[in-house]
Amino acid sequence: MSNLSLLLLVLSLTVSCSADYPFNYSLHIDSGGLINSTDSFNNTWVSDRYYSAGVIGVVSEPLRFTQSHEKSVRYFPISNGKKNCYSVPAVADGARYLLRTFIVYDNYDGRSHSPSFDISVEGTLVFSWRSPWAESVSRSGAYSDLFFYQEGPIVDTCFYSIGTDSPVIGSLELTQIDPQAYAFEFGNNSTKYVLVNYGRFSSWAEKWGPGFTNDTDFFGRSWQPEALFRNPSRGVTIKSISAVKPIVNTETSPNYYSQKLYQRATSILGNEDVALEYELPVDAKLDYLLVFHFAEIDPNVTRAGQRVFEIFVNGENATRMDIYAEVGGFSAYNWSYVVKNLSSTIMNIRLESVSGFPMICGLENYAIVPPDIRTVPDQVTAMQALKASLHIPDRMGWNGDPCAPASWDAWEGITCFPSKDGSSLVISHIDLGSQGLKGFISDQIGLLTNLVSLNLSSNSLEGEIPHQLAQMALVKLDLSNNKLTGYIPDNLVSSSLQLVFLNNNLLTGAVPEELYSVGVRGGAINLSGNKGLCGVPSLPSCPLLWGKHGLSTSGKVAIALSCLITVSLFATALYCFIKRRKNDYDFGLPHEILTLAAKRNKYHRHHGKSLMDLELESRHAKGLMPSTNAS
Repeated sequence: MSNLSLLLLVLSLTVSCSADYPFNYSLHIDSGGLINSTDSFNNTWVSDRYYSAGVIGVVSEPLRFTQSHEKSVRYFPISNGKKNCYSVPAVADGARYLLRTFIVYDNYDGRSHSPSFDISVEGTLVFSWRSPWAESVSRSGAYSDLFFYQEGPIVDTCFYSIGTDSPVIGSLELTQIDPQAYAFEFGNNSTKYVLVNYGRFSSWAEKWGPGFTNDTDFFGRSWQPEALFRNPSRGVTIKSISAVKPIVNTETSPNYYSQKLYQRATSILGNEDVALEYELPVDAKLDYLLVFHFAEIDPNVTRAGQRVFEIFVNGENATRMDIYAEVGGFSAYNWSYVVKNLSSTIMNIRLESVSGFPMICGLENYAIVPPDIRTVPDQVTAMQALKASLHIPDRMGWNGDPCAPASWDAWEGITCFPSKDGSSLVISHIDLGSQGLKGFISDQIGLLTNLVSLNLSSNSLEGEIPHQLAQMALVKLDLSNNKLTGYIPDNLVSSSLQLVFLNNNLLTGAVPEELYSVGVRGGAINLSGNKGLCGVPSLPSCPLLWGKHGLSTSGKVAIALSCLITVSLFATALYCFIKRRKNDYDFGLPHEILTLAAKRNKYHRHHGKSLMDLELESRHAKGLMPSTNAS
């Protein structure tokens, strides 16, 4: 089944219709699952697909898990290579998505060793799992999510093994979102940054959202209880406030926040000098986007100034908030703030009273991850073509972007470096000698314009040397000990080429003089072991009419003329032979006999004379009539 038809099948299984929400693509993959299924929240899960390799596993305690997609896993042993990916056909070019993963170990392999591995999305490192995991996470698993921008026809989610550990995944979800969602002031193209969820909570006492309840969130966001992040303070009494009527300005573009998020709020009671305080775990090396959610749902607050509080982030006064002054009562309001230059792994949020008591409905905390530079698209195309033509085995892990993320090793045997302007990665070396490769060298290799070294020696490659190699900046070319055929391309030589090893192949024809000059210029060249090569020192001389590519043009003309002359001579000889044969066997009657016969026929037809009379008349005419004597 083609990728297009498979994608249409997935769309038919996973689209949830909404007249108000235009982005209705959502894909739920049950990693390790063998059949399609529907969970208790009416979400459709498709069987495992779009993976590069891996093995199916089952958690050791399946009864601990309520959903079927949480019980099976796909893991990627080191025999499948260091890097493996889910490559999902994109629903649209230049779209934004929420990606959600469920990661669980639960001793599925019986080794009692939770693995260490990284996860990247579209070439950007987003999650790092390090052994040992927390016991609760290892046994029960954990959901993680992020927002990202996608370019190109495929969404790559890749797993990279640390050491020899096997990455593992329980499920993968992809939901299209509004392309303008979560825009913020942070340099240019903020919507292209990856936003990794470091904590998302609401004022409800339980988790809710997709995967936990039937509540709708168009983006697939799930929300944790705020109590998990609240810092208990002495003299503070928590007050929960519930809305008594619907909240306006919810489920609207571009972020489409759920009505439920604003139907409950958390406030405090006590002295006005107390604060509502939260602590969020962070990575101090990153910057963060905070999104605060408010709605004045207390019917006793009816005017601006009744509830005013200040928001402090890590001790810095970020803003003064008066919800009613901003949007009035029973209306959703959100406010964003970017946090930079952290020095601690804990981010402190304090809501301090100015008038009345502070309140909050929810809070989101996202790490702002700049997209990593990726391999030049044309070079990705070339490497994918080489992967197919060289029959690269799974053990080499040639999946996803060849060079990105830059913090990972590139594909096995590949070396990359940043382009001159630093905007992308390019491929400089390919070293695949003695890898047991078969197949041929794709002509797409010409797209690797930054390649300086190509080593495909000691494999079993066939076919011809692509002339596209001449378009590259090669310094070293080693294609020795293969089964390459044909001639050496005329334009293979460049001013930068210093080492050329084409020995022990099946090449033929005259060696270009320019190529042999590599050795003259101080480089190294080896053409031995090619019985069909000729024309340079250390090789046999080419036949008189032999050219660079075999028989020369003048040789072909000479042979053609020789053939023409030979055919002409043969035709002439044949004609003469036939003519002479005709003369030697001419059995026609003598002319005199033919004349006599004609006369006989003439008299016989017109005079009715007998044959004897005609004979006598003929003799008389010639004076042959005998004379008679009278007696």
